[in-house]
Amino acid sequence: MATIESVMHETRVFPPSESFTKNANVPGMEAYRALCREAEADYAGFWGRLAREHILWEKPFTRVLDESRAPFYTWFDDGELNVSYNCLDRHLESRGDKTAIVFESDDGNVARITYRELHAAVCKMANGLKMIGVGKGDRVIVYMPMSIEAVVAMQACARIGAIHSVVFGGFSAKSLHERITDAGAKVVITADAGMRGGKAVHLKDAVDEALAMGAPSVEKVIVYERAGAQVSWVEGRDIRWTDLVSKQDPHCEPEWVNAEHPLFILYTSGSTGKPKGVQHAAGGYLLGAMLTMKWVFDHKDSDVFWCTADVGWITGHSYVAYGPLAVGSTQVIFEGVPTYPDAGRFWKIIQDHRVTTFYTAPTAIRSLIKLGGDLPKNYDLSSLRLLGSVGEPINPEAWMWFFETVGQKRCPLVDTWWQTETGSHLLAPLPGAVVLKPGSCTFPLPGIQAAIVDEAGHEVEAGKGGFLVIKRPFPSLLRTIWNDPERYRRTYFPAEMGGRLYLSGDSANRDGEGYFWIMGRIDDVLNVSGHRLGTMEIESALVAHPLVAEAAVVGKPHEIKGEAIVAFVVLKSERPDSQKAKEIAAKLREWVGSEIGPIAKPDDIRFGENLPKTRSGKIMRRLLRTLAKGEEITQDVSTLENPAILDQLKQAI
Repeated sequence: MATIESVMHETRVFPPSESFTKNANVPGMEAYRALCREAEADYAGFWGRLAREHILWEKPFTRVLDESRAPFYTWFDDGELNVSYNCLDRHLESRGDKTAIVFESDDGNVARITYRELHAAVCKMANGLKMIGVGKGDRVIVYMPMSIEAVVAMQACARIGAIHSVVFGGFSAKSLHERITDAGAKVVITADAGMRGGKAVHLKDAVDEALAMGAPSVEKVIVYERAGAQVSWVEGRDIRWTDLVSKQDPHCEPEWVNAEHPLFILYTSGSTGKPKGVQHAAGGYLLGAMLTMKWVFDHKDSDVFWCTADVGWITGHSYVAYGPLAVGSTQVIFEGVPTYPDAGRFWKIIQDHRVTTFYTAPTAIRSLIKLGGDLPKNYDLSSLRLLGSVGEPINPEAWMWFFETVGQKRCPLVDTWWQTETGSHLLAPLPGAVVLKPGSCTFPLPGIQAAIVDEAGHEVEAGKGGFLVIKRPFPSLLRTIWNDPERYRRTYFPAEMGGRLYLSGDSANRDGEGYFWIMGRIDDVLNVSGHRLGTMEIESALVAHPLVAEAAVVGKPHEIKGEAIVAFVVLKSERPDSQKAKEIAAKLREWVGSEIGPIAKPDDIRFGENLPKTRSGKIMRRLLRTLAKGEEITQDVSTLENPAILDQLKQAI
């Protein structure tokens, strides 16, 4: 098989400072290697030790890993615990009066809640859910704005053993309906509306529309009155949040569940278009979230942690709703958008709340560069000690800006690779140990056996690209796809690779020093004249040009070359007219040719004021592929932040 060619050459390196290493939870490469050696010597013993040290068990486990039903692996399966207890009750004595969440609303109002207050709020909601008939194993849809209440709803489900499925508030009623019916949800928790950029996003209306499509399993709809918006009301079905919780007892005994009990289902897109309900187990998932808070984010009790992700995504589960609370952190939750009321909003939040750890997405970083690359210099960001990147590969130029301008060259930048399916980070630098390379997620975490293989599952040599796989199961791995175990097996453990390798769906390369570089999705690999090129590397080259703010690259069929490269580009200046566009496109082609090689020159460059993104900031590459081919768009575009962009991007130069 022709392996994927890596064309990126990055030579800049950034070692951690002596002072950071000295105080780090994993202090230096030898400490990292010692953990890796422990895992290699006794895999089950390694994970068992960590699970005993970090999690409070009601019933201790005696078996760590059962591989007898591979690939349906189970972890700690004779142990019992409660995730909410591990996030809240465990802190009441030692840090009950510590601030758990600092919430900043869209309009700038700030609310704070301590661990003791959060525990009481969760218990009241848990008792309220029990009162309306929700019990262990029942599914609850959470369709909420970013808020303390969203975390309360998730934690309350965990407390009583109900299985939550959070749906991002930007999804349409149709998408919500699909998830409600697939999960067989008994209750929907929503809000009248959420506020984003000064505008109300009407969530209850979408719930009503979704339920009108038919959802016989839903018995009750709980409505948090966030925005004072007018909503329709179905008597007997709809309940106000305040009415449900106001008279409940602020104490609720946790439901002790088996470690393999499903904590949540989270739907993620699949190649067929039908969302996959990724199912995570309580014990293994919690362990992954806690370990990565301590290893990757080097969590300290004095930290103020801010992950900008919405709870509708896995990042908002692991690094908002669960991980920070499980380690007793103070965290910031933000309702709004980074550009409202101006492009300095993120930097002002960091300044005002003395944020120490800032975790955000490359899409947000690139957008903020375009809106004001020098803006961070107007704010006091001296509280920061660690930066993180999540969601997609970060191109080296955006990495450098984040590191130099935001982190002022003194904060390690942890570029984290993981997925909805993996539950927590798998490849990421431990900030006190690893020398950083811009654009690389560096090395696997201790206990994670990552490899790069060809289509038959054979490992490829260093410098050659291939499919990123994980060779052994790990605790935070998904357990199955809800109601579709065969799809789970086929998607993640394909028979053609032997049925035991976890296929991530990403392509990657490993350099001579063992650093991993993510090159994009397997379906984002272009085959140009027999050369297989990762789209991310071409995007990185384009973004490195001083005129370019953002770029996305896809392929379209070409009768001679197999695939032609189509680049969608957002400039730092205004969208050019047709003549100017031709001149800039010619410059960019030459630039990519000099950066990567003539084979990587885009055949077609199109300019837009932005790229088509969901409201969470994710680029919708399937739409770009449709546009590149000149086909009619038939996909649902209701989740797009900016549908008008599509008309601009249809126009070839």
